[in-house]
Amino acid sequence: MSGRVVHFEIPFGDSDRAQEFYASAFGWRLRDSATGSSYIHADTGPSQALEPTEVGFINGGLLRREDPGQGPIVVIEVDDIEAALAKVVDAGGSVVLAASKAGDTGTAAYFKDVEGNIMGLWQRA
Repeated sequence: MSGRVVHFEIPFGDSDRAQEFYASAFGWRLRDSATGSSYIHADTGPSQALEPTEVGFINGGLLRREDPGQGPIVVIEVDDIEAALAKVVDAGGSVVLAASKAGDTGTAAYFKDVEGNIMGLWQRA
């Protein structure tokens, strides 16, 4: 189903400090991504192969902060990422990062809404 919030990303300045905080405060299971990048997968509940195994929650990740003003990002699933980006632009938003493959799992893009918020889009493979 298109339009669902399916993921989140929280920026960090200190990976170890952020991981310790979210593991201690909320019991999240955190693990490095397979790509060796500065991206940490965050399982917020029971999961298998990065996907929740129960209804009612989403997983996300922690990523290195690239900009001092960077805040958390909500990621919305779409059926057709290029069509969704076109709708974003038609509605007054702008593309921040064009669609790019995320391994074998899908395609991601980022946009800025009319209020200046950076949001993500996700199309499953």
